Amino acid sequence: MDVVWRVWEWLLDNELIIGLLAAGSLLLLILSLALLPLAVSLIPADYFAAKQRGLSRLHRMHPATHAALVVAKNLAGGVFLIGGLAMLVLPGQGLLTLLVALILLDFPGKYRLERRLLRYPSVIRGINWLRRRAGARPLILPRELGGEEEG
Repeated sequence: MDVVWRVWEWLLDNELIIGLLAAGSLLLLILSLALLPLAVSLIPADYFAAKQRGLSRLHRMHPATHAALVVAKNLAGGVFLIGGLAMLVLPGQGLLTLLVALILLDFPGKYRLERRLLRYPSVIRGINWLRRRAGARPLILPRELGGEEEG
């Protein structure tokens, strides 16, 4: 009983921290509900169809434009990564948000990691549900990821 009393005292002593955590949680939930469907609908339907990634459309742009877009894409990916990690313990769609973060971020081995996450049927269902709501085609997946397409 002593532990419960200490926790209660800590909560009362740190009302500001608790309030900020609650407000941050609510903000993350609202942002995920607003931005996640948009981000998922922008993934090309055939993004996961190939076994290996080719050059992205960004590589065909002017070098200055390419650099600016890569920086912006990675910053957005970092925001989604922080939000996704937080949503693993707070309200929101943590795994889907993490997948969007991984798609936006650039790091070695990212494509393999993304495809590994797609082995969870709940992730595929969630992504395609969000894509349908946004008017986008479902993802085209190779057989090893549960799809019908040969990759």
